[in-house]
Parts: sequence; structure tokens; C-alpha cells
Amino acid sequence: MVGSMSNGDTTLALVVLTPLLGAALSYIVGTLNSRLSGVVAVLAVAISFVSSVALSLGLATSGPVSVVLTSWLSFGSYSMPLEIYFDSFSSVMCLVITGVGTLIHVYSLGYMADDEGRSRFFSYLNLFVASMLVLVLGKSLPVMFIGWEGVGLCSYLLIGFWFTNTDYASAGRKAFVMNRIGDVGFLVAMAVLFSYCGTLDIVQLSNPEVLAKLPAEMGFVAGIALFFAATGKSAQIPLFSWLPDAMAGPTPVSALIHAATMVTAGIYLMGRMHGVIELDPSVPATILWVALATAAVAATIALVQNDIKKVLAYSTVSQLGFMFLAVGVGQYSIALFHVVTHAFFKACLFLSAGSVIHGCHHEQDMRRMGGLSKAMPLTCLSYGVATLAIAGIAPFAGYFSKHAILGAIQSTHNPILLPQAGFIGTVATLIAVCTAFYMARSFILTFMGSYRGEGHPHEAPLVMTLPVLILAVLSTVGGVCLDHSLIAYVTGPLPSVAHHVSEGSVLVSYLVGSIPGFVGIAVAYGLFTMAPALKERIRGIAWPAERLFAGKYFVDEIYNCLIITPVRALSQLMYRSVDRTFVEGSGSALGSVTRAVGELTCRITTGQVATYMLYMFVAVAAMCSIFVQMR
Repeated sequence: MVGSMSNGDTTLALVVLTPLLGAALSYIVGTLNSRLSGVVAVLAVAISFVSSVALSLGLATSGPVSVVLTSWLSFGSYSMPLEIYFDSFSSVMCLVITGVGTLIHVYSLGYMADDEGRSRFFSYLNLFVASMLVLVLGKSLPVMFIGWEGVGLCSYLLIGFWFTNTDYASAGRKAFVMNRIGDVGFLVAMAVLFSYCGTLDIVQLSNPEVLAKLPAEMGFVAGIALFFAATGKSAQIPLFSWLPDAMAGPTPVSALIHAATMVTAGIYLMGRMHGVIELDPSVPATILWVALATAAVAATIALVQNDIKKVLAYSTVSQLGFMFLAVGVGQYSIALFHVVTHAFFKACLFLSAGSVIHGCHHEQDMRRMGGLSKAMPLTCLSYGVATLAIAGIAPFAGYFSKHAILGAIQSTHNPILLPQAGFIGTVATLIAVCTAFYMARSFILTFMGSYRGEGHPHEAPLVMTLPVLILAVLSTVGGVCLDHSLIAYVTGPLPSVAHHVSEGSVLVSYLVGSIPGFVGIAVAYGLFTMAPALKERIRGIAWPAERLFAGKYFVDEIYNCLIITPVRALSQLMYRSVDRTFVEGSGSALGSVTRAVGELTCRITTGQVATYMLYMFVAVAAMCSIFVQMR
């Protein structure tokens, strides 16, 4: 590290370096004792969390903290250090990543207890956290890009952790490739910003005087390119189909990627680069319409999923759409608020689902579950609380952030969006109803009725249950605690969270705001418990829609037809025309020449001295003849 560091600088360095060191140590220790590798990984992330808390508490007095780890890029008169930067905005992300990450690590101690590759798993998990921290703490776009690529690599390793299963390995490759497609947008944005603004420092790029150097058309290009990068990481149309397939990894991976870290990176990028995003009002408008479409598509697909993890995966895509709705109307702090509450209830849902899968002997189909409230009461309680939170029922955490997003849509000042604000708000409300419906459906199929599976389900061990219960508490009180305190404190110059309570009594406001959630839950309860015949009748009438939703809008089939099949055909053509004809042909020709020379040499080399003397005599005679002619 360059120069001497103060206590704050040292603490900030610990935030990033501790998980990075833990990744190496957990693997090394795991070669000696695999069970200790998990303990090392948990301690590493816990130390990072404590350091993040200490830095966050000191922000009010000391202000932002910056540490230059080493010199890095230097060309001409321009130099860029490898620098990390901790301010009020990044502090929220650090607390979520390390806090929820610590709980997921503890949960993994029980979930991966019998897995032979647990030391490798915990090493990857620590490396993932370290990469995510680099992403949110990078003071420049290139440093952020290091973390951006790091989480992409770790997601590939973790999603395809059980790589002997070819389907799981394929899911890891799909996530990796689709994220790399989005990364093109990140690179284009950096090229445009550096060419016109002369810097890639995030703090400087928030300065209106610096951004004024961007021509209008280049501001649009940079904004759209940044959003395209975000669609890859945060699973928005057109790069969203990788995320549901990422369920191939162990359930703690799903919780870490889909709840607290990687998928929220796009939201963080939008918040960090809000100055660029707002240069052209058509960019936020584009973000909002794409987000609305993504939220609607994912929510309708989730309505008919039977795999409990797939329901939660499509729910994540839909909730990310809600976050981008807030970005589209310029309320980045509200988007950040939903990032935090989503981390609480979605991590709780995923870990609860993992406990269900663990207790039901690796069964994931909800049609083979049911009645688990008796066998798994603590998991049932946690899943139920998180379901109420994501459904937007007051006073649970999701109510406050969702209600703030819906309110922000109605109060937008974007001239492009203003005429459609009512329509957008109506569609978003209907999506909220769908969310409550499919989550209530998953709860009913999993925990209510009678058990339809095989074997005897059982509650998860305490090391798994305790983190889930903590997340359930956060899903219950997190919104109330954060609504007017933490978020308002950490957003700094970004717009503050909209006031969600209307005039009149708080209770009435809560009840009115919870109506979409109540409607969705009531419909699900009625169809799946009280009127199953009506449910079947509706399915008979609406079978085309069900087929469309169950087919996931045939997005993968479209990609396969338009992109994958032509690329494979082109690669086969190139293989036959270039590789086999030119490369292999050149190799074969060279081999034939070599073989011919060898055969000729074998004929000449007889092993008889007299023959060799004759060759020497002929050679000397030829040389003498040439010498005489030259004279």
C-alpha cells in the first residue's frame, strides 16, 4: 500500500482484504481440515462486516475515507491509482454485502457440511464477497470493473460448483457468457467518458462541469451503455434468462447472488453514475420501460413455476425491475432502499427454501411438499414472514420500499414519462398483486395441507435455522428502522426517500397501501385451499397464457434460433473450411514433407563406410568445380 495509513484507512483496507485473504486461507486450511475452512471463511466476512460498521459510524464525523492501495495505470500525463473509496452511498452496500453475507456463510456451515468440496466452496464464497466489495468501493470505473469481472467469474464457479452435472455446468457458462455480453456496455461507456471528460474517477464524473464536456449524443450513448451493462448483472431484458438457471448452484449461492450482492450491482452502478444517466431524459425513460416489462414478464412466469427455487428466482428478476423503476424516475435512494429490504426478505426466502430442500431430502418440486408447517415450524415462520414482506404488507420491510417506489412513479418530473405515469403506476400495482399471489401460492403448496412427498421431512439444524430467523426479524422491522433513519443519512447528495405516509392516520395509510398484497394473498388462498375446482376451470380457460408463462415466453428458444444456432453453424463452417482445410491441411502437408525427407535420408544412410567415402568424394569434387567456375 502506498504511504502510511490512518486508522480509518486501515479499517477500509481490512474491509476488502480480509475476505480476499480468507479465500486463500480457507482453501489452504481446507486441505488439512475441510471443516475448519468454513470457520475461517465466516470469520473473514465477519471481520469485514465489523470494519464496515465502524467506518459507517465514523462517516458523520470523519467524512468519506479513501485509500490508495497501489499505483496502477499510467500513460502520458494521466495516472490512475488502485484506489478504494468509502462514502455514505457505498457504506449501505458494504453493510448489506458483509452483514447478509456473514449470515449466509454461517448457514453454509450446515448446508455444505457433508459436501466433499466444501473447502473449495468457502474459498469461492469469500472470493465472491471480496470481488463485490471491490466493485462497490472502487473509486474509478476501471477499479469497479475489476470487481465487476470478479463477481462474474465467481458466479460462474459457484453456479457450476457441482460441475460433474452437465446441466449445472451449462448454467454456469450461460451466466458467464450473458454477463460478458453486458460488459461490452461497460467498456463502451468508459471509452466515451474518458474520450470526452478526460477522467474515469467516479467522484469527478458526478461533477456537472466535467459532464458538460460530453456532447448531447455522447451523453445518450454513455447512459444507454451503462444501462446495458446493468441489464447483464441485474438480469433485465434482454439479458435476464441466465438468472433463473443460476439455481443450479447450492442454495446459499442463490441467496448470496440473488439477494444481497451480484444482481444489485447494476442498481449500484446506476446510482453511482446518476449524473451521466440524467444527461438525456430519454435514458431514464428507457430504463423505466425496460424495467416495467422485465418486472411484468418475470412476475407472470413465476405464477406457474413448481420448483420452489425457480419461483424465488423469477421473483428476484421482478423485484430488480421494481428497483430499476425507481432509477427510471430518478429516485436512486428509493432504489437503494429496496435493495436493502430485498436483501433481508429474499435472503430469508432462499435460505428457508434451502432448509426445506435439505429437510425434504433434496426435493425442490412444491407439488411433492405440503404440510411442512408441522415438521418445520421455524422454517415455516421465517418463510411466512418473508412472504408478507415481499407481498408489501405493512408493517413488514417490503411494504415501505415498494410503496415508496409506487409513490415515486406518480410524482415523476420526467417530461417523457409524465403523460404515462398513471398507466405505469397501474401496471406496477398489478405486478405487486401478482407478487403476492405467487408467493402466497408457494407458501400454501409448501407448508399447508398434507405432506405429498417421500420420507420424513425434518427441521434444519440450529446453524442453519438461526441465520434464517435473524433475517426474518430484519424482514419484519427492517423497513420501519430504515425508512426515515439510515437511508436518509447515507444517500448524501442523492434524492431522499419519498415520504410514504399520506395524511391521516398511519394505520389507515398502512391498510390502503397493503391492499395489492392482501388481494394477491386472498386470491391465492381462495384458489388453492377453498375452491380448487374454480382454479382448474380458470386453467382450462386461460391455458394459452399458462402455456406462454410456463414456456417462459420462449426467450431461450428465440435466442437459440436467432443467435446460438447461427453461431454454431458459422463455427462449423469455419471449422470445416479453415481449421480442417488450412490448419490441419498445412499440418498434414508438413508431416508428408518431413516423412519424405526421412525416407530419403533412410535410403541414403546405409551404414557402409565405402558409401560414405563416395558421398564425400562427390561433395568435394562438386565444391572444387564450383570454386573453379567462380575463379
